[in-house]
Amino acid sequence: MSRPDFVQSLERGLAVIRAFDAAHPELTLSEVAAATSVTRAAARRFLLTLAELGYVRSDGRLFSLTPKVLELGYAYLSSLSLPDVAEPHLETLATEVNESSSISVLDRDDVVYVARVPVSRIMTVTISVGTRFPAYATSMGRVLLAGLPADQLEEYLSRVRLQRLTSRTVSSVASLRAELARVKAQGWAIVNQELEEGLRAVAAPIRDRRDRVIAAVNISTQASRTSLETMRRELLPPLLATVKRIESDLSTARR
Repeated sequence: MSRPDFVQSLERGLAVIRAFDAAHPELTLSEVAAATSVTRAAARRFLLTLAELGYVRSDGRLFSLTPKVLELGYAYLSSLSLPDVAEPHLETLATEVNESSSISVLDRDDVVYVARVPVSRIMTVTISVGTRFPAYATSMGRVLLAGLPADQLEEYLSRVRLQRLTSRTVSSVASLRAELARVKAQGWAIVNQELEEGLRAVAAPIRDRRDRVIAAVNISTQASRTSLETMRRELLPPLLATVKRIESDLSTARR
């Protein structure tokens, strides 16, 4: 049950914005209503309000977002020093290992990309700042989950629904719990084709001065050209060194 001060209309308005994505850049009124579980009349009011504010446009039948919605994300990014501090280090890392590198943060059950330096396209989906993936199936998600306080991790494990994204995706909470314990102990994670076939990634956590995990950085590569042993031997050391440099610069920047 929502708290008395919970504004449901705001929740629904944000749900209307989230109904649009790469697979659905344009939606009819009926499609928006169905995607957000509101009536057509309510969906129409939300859409017209968003159009009046400049966040939505319409040709009379189809609705789509405008570039103004980027302001919502940039407001968050501009308050976060992490991407500015980390991006030069990501560029150096990507050049050194000749693989793409990214940074993400945990948003409830998903990882959200906040910085990325691509070298080559190795996924069928385009990854950019703001892209989200389920945390359990990603290397960055696992180091972020492993860094949660025990009570928050238990809460996550009690609600997560493990969807089989590939034949290798972790399929039980017990297996995920054991893997997160291993990740926490070793300080890094490798995920082998659990998010997408042919994709491997290694990640390590970024910690603040209080030793709290605040973000994760990864290197992603193709399974066909990089073995798991090669990842441990050749990709993990420069990744861990990059993390240390990012943490040092963050500490300096925040002082």
